[in-house]
Amino acid sequence: MNFTVKSTIKNGLLLLTLLFNVELTFAQNTLQGTVSSEKDQSPVSGAIVRMSNSYANTITDAVGHFAIKGIATGTYEISISHVAFETKTISISTVSENKISIQPKVYLADEITINATRADQKSGAAFTNITKEDLEKNNLGQDLPVLLNSLPSVVVTSDAGNGVGYTGIRVRGNDPTRVNVTINGVPVNDAESHQVYWVDLPDIASSTDNIQFQRGLGNSTNGAGAFGASINLQTTKISQAAYGSINSSFGSFNTNKNTLSFGTGILNNHFTIDGRMSLINSDGYIDRATSTLHSFSLSGGYYDSKQFIRAVVISGKEKTYQAWYGISQDSLSSNRTYNPAGEYYDAFGNLRYYDNQTDNYQQDYYQLFYSRTINKNLTANVALHYTKGKGYYEEFKPMASFSDYGLADVAIGDTTISASDLIRQKWLSNDFYGATWSFDYNKESLDLKFGGAANNYVGRHYNKIISAAIYPASIFPFTYYDDEATKTDVNFFLKATYDVSKKLSLTGDLQQRIVNYNFSKNSLDGTAEATLNFFNPKGGITYQLSSKHKFYFFAGLGHKEPVRDDYLVSTITTRPDAESMIDYEAGYNYKVKKLAITINAYYMNYQNQLILTGKINDVGEYVRENVKNSYRAGIETEIQYQFTKDLFVKANFTLSENKIKEYNEYTYDADTYDQIINSYKNTTIAFSPSIISAMELNYTLLKNIQFAVATKYVGKQYLDNTTNENSILDSYFLTNFSGSYKIPIKGIKSLELKFMLNNIFDKMYSANGYTYNDYSGTTRNDYNYYYPQAGINWMAGITLKF
Repeated sequence: MNFTVKSTIKNGLLLLTLLFNVELTFAQNTLQGTVSSEKDQSPVSGAIVRMSNSYANTITDAVGHFAIKGIATGTYEISISHVAFETKTISISTVSENKISIQPKVYLADEITINATRADQKSGAAFTNITKEDLEKNNLGQDLPVLLNSLPSVVVTSDAGNGVGYTGIRVRGNDPTRVNVTINGVPVNDAESHQVYWVDLPDIASSTDNIQFQRGLGNSTNGAGAFGASINLQTTKISQAAYGSINSSFGSFNTNKNTLSFGTGILNNHFTIDGRMSLINSDGYIDRATSTLHSFSLSGGYYDSKQFIRAVVISGKEKTYQAWYGISQDSLSSNRTYNPAGEYYDAFGNLRYYDNQTDNYQQDYYQLFYSRTINKNLTANVALHYTKGKGYYEEFKPMASFSDYGLADVAIGDTTISASDLIRQKWLSNDFYGATWSFDYNKESLDLKFGGAANNYVGRHYNKIISAAIYPASIFPFTYYDDEATKTDVNFFLKATYDVSKKLSLTGDLQQRIVNYNFSKNSLDGTAEATLNFFNPKGGITYQLSSKHKFYFFAGLGHKEPVRDDYLVSTITTRPDAESMIDYEAGYNYKVKKLAITINAYYMNYQNQLILTGKINDVGEYVRENVKNSYRAGIETEIQYQFTKDLFVKANFTLSENKIKEYNEYTYDADTYDQIINSYKNTTIAFSPSIISAMELNYTLLKNIQFAVATKYVGKQYLDNTTNENSILDSYFLTNFSGSYKIPIKGIKSLELKFMLNNIFDKMYSANGYTYNDYSGTTRNDYNYYYPQAGINWMAGITLKF
């Protein structure tokens, strides 16, 4: 670990000492009470007790008791929330023991079905909860990763440069294939590539009630393993009253979004329907990087005090002009918005662009949930899901060889023509379906969850030529590639949290996951099947020293299977192994009335991490190779301070070290084509900045006018794993300014005007890129490509709620 990281650890310890000393100066009065159910006066354990306009909070113990110590004598407003009870806000005093009763929910809560994939205050995991209000502040049309940009250890990328279309998110340097995403507990990551294509979920933020963002391994979850983070979305929850909203926004690059949302509230004491429709258009910052995105969501449910059944449909359809090639280093300095996609020269040497060099895809999600309270301690949950995806991307291929596409050469007189301009489409049609289930048991000091999932994926990959200049139109479309894969994924888990005492809690999480993948009917060597069996144990300890101080420790083992391409381009002798990782997390929370601080240290130790090395295997393909030993280590600090009821600041800072202990780079001599191997020790992992920070200052003026200034700093990143200073993404510092004005109008719920000015200092930066290299004799040549991001740009919107 380098000097910088060591210094941060030292400074963190000094901060802890300072906080303990500061506590001694506070008055040692206690705000305490006991929370019980209005229905039968039984104690309510696990309720979250928060002081209004303060970061001080605590959780009720097994007998419903809570205590917030070290505050001045007086009366304070608190809110009490619990998944099975209505939230209650009440004023209580420090001078007496307060007895508080809360009302059980008339309807079983939606969030019970997603508890199995979420962390809580006792789990020992590093996580952040994002509310609907947090998302609405900046939801003016950009994709969800952009709305999460201010979270700890996060770096966001955008192919089009303005956050609309193809976007991605990295966490602690981990790429999107290592970030597990679920919607209502149902896996979203593509079963084969492990990617999440947010472009297929346009405006999903408008259908989201809350998000839990877990860093590291986190809880056992569904789908591909979480090797960097988990993003768990919960869609719109039950609303007691009818509502409606219309949202329209517009801004730079002809970007606009129109959203209509509605809900019926509770009908006939039991039924509810909610829906949303959205349309987003943008020209993009990059040339021709247009996006046309349609989406809708619809849910309906039956609720009562002991059970609910709920159906959810989410659909997204996108058409985007391709902007995924990036631009060369020369173009970065001379023409930042250049896009090579669809570019060709006609017979007269004129530069042309193919109009339909586009990506076209639709993905539909169908979910059905049922939950029932068996008794006051036990709840059963089951969910059925089906996801249908189908689409293609189209490309103009100038002077393409017929033999590459299974077409015969054409003879015209004495001339044989073996190539011409052609247009191809690469199609994917996939079906993903399955079930998840869990039993939740809670009694006194024990919280137990037992469940699992069984999912099946069927994916058909087929490529077609739709026209070629020489061939007659009657033979098209011509299918030149057709392959199918199936994948089953079954897991079982057992999670338990046990309160040893009022201060000490232990958590255990055991998961068994079995994956069977039949990845191709056109396997290179006939071995088209792989079966993997993973055991993933995790455990945590939480110690609540007082209402101010909490310590936690987490350790877990996780595994992750190779992706489809790893199998397709290899034979049984060169096939990579599955990856494994042991994650250690240790943290400290400090909360008083106006100040909240979290310090989290992590060490993620990888075995057989899969990375591109430039190596060519036995069939001549570039492959990802297992690197035996690598790690990510760092410290994440989060600070929130409430200066006044109208002014608060929140900030986070990550300092990390990301290393491969021994790494071999494979390249070649461009003159002789001889292979060259370069060996490195303790080299930095690509796309892993050692510093990431964010800060947001919020000010409320006259109750209905709000302003915010947000900053983001991302340190230097290497484009490969050689720590090559010639192939880097420069560090960048961004500042955004936003504001909103709620206009009080009689007869409607609210009318709100919003605006956002992004990158106000017009920083020219790139958030993503790639590189390759070769040698000419002893001279190394590095070829770097970048994805430029927009300079200063703006968005404005209006929201009407009724």
